Amino acid sequence: MTRSLATALAACVLLVLAPAAAAQKRIALTFDDAPRNVGAFFTKAERTKRLIAALKKARVSQAAFFVNPGQVRDASDAALIDSYVRAGHVIANHSFSHPHLNRLAAADYLADLDKAEAWLKPRRGYRPWFRYPFLDEGGKDKAKRDAVRAGLAARGLTNGYVTAEGSDWNIETLTIAAKKAGKTIDRAGLRDLYVETHVQAADFADALMVRTIGRSPPHVMLLHETDIAALYIADLVKALRADGWEIVTADAAYADPLKSAAPDVPSANGTLTELLAWEKGLPAPRWYERNDLAIANPLFAERVLHEKPAP
Repeated sequence: MTRSLATALAACVLLVLAPAAAAQKRIALTFDDAPRNVGAFFTKAERTKRLIAALKKARVSQAAFFVNPGQVRDASDAALIDSYVRAGHVIANHSFSHPHLNRLAAADYLADLDKAEAWLKPRRGYRPWFRYPFLDEGGKDKAKRDAVRAGLAARGLTNGYVTAEGSDWNIETLTIAAKKAGKTIDRAGLRDLYVETHVQAADFADALMVRTIGRSPPHVMLLHETDIAALYIADLVKALRADGWEIVTADAAYADPLKSAAPDVPSANGTLTELLAWEKGLPAPRWYERNDLAIANPLFAERVLHEKPAP
């Protein structure tokens, strides 16, 4: 055996024996319900300004904002959406009036979607993605589910699916209620709960997706355009990176083959991670535990309001 051949064989052996490098965890940030109503701390304009600045500080080059044009009351609201685009972010369809699909006929639901599309499509930063309000794809009504899926395809729209979520809308709801009630809000506790919840949600989703499809795809995190995000999104991004996550663009995430996934499950409602795991037959729970408000609400009371649980 020649020396060069022996060296080549040895190198091959080392490659086989060497542990595989850990796959890079990737995640895109998306914000629903823009422009959202006033929250606990800021005006809508203040929130938008702070959120744009925080994303820039965190070096997030592109997030996606899923817009409800029915919430655009005047030119100032439209200007808020435009300001996200000027900052490098993108916008997509979250319906006009934020309806539940299981409460509307498919034709009426698609008409609402079309109304939003007419407002969005001429604008800069537009992307042809549709995110179901409440992640409700029709529930148990498979005929309605399939009719809307076909309607999206006919319109050249793809599902703006979610793979990871931590019910940040609930953290915001509890914060607003506490503020109205005059309770003392521990801002550090609020920050830590928000950050910890979403890092855990991302890790849960990734582990379940690997079990389900055999790989770690670029994930899509569901957030909302809230005061909480404006305050703590930079902290969340820092924590995600410390946990091994790379923040990617929504464009990159939605280029994944998952964009064509159409899980067939008994009830179409929830994250794509959950639906794919259910379709494969993986047992419940297929959702991150803090999406159960019976778990999330006592944590908020204890860590943010420092209230003792009821005996």
